[in-house]
Amino acid sequence: MLTQALAAQKDHACPVDAISRAYLGFADGDAGIALRCAIADALSDLMNAERRTRERSRLISRGYIREAPATAAPVES
Repeated sequence: MLTQALAAQKDHACPVDAISRAYLGFADGDAGIALRCAIADALSDLMNAERRTRERSRLISRGYIREAPATAAPVES
């Protein structure tokens, strides 16, 4: 049963394993450095996502404020 699970895991390469191997390779096998790099990258991505969300929120708010009122009477010829 265990060998089947291991074979299935190798067939469907887990992205977590690939990411952890990449960070470990970057850190020359030092797990502590690899973990700190992964956490720093994750926090950086999170801050960028929050910044983009705030920017979109401001754009939406300005769009509603700058919208011309639709109460103008039609022009007769």
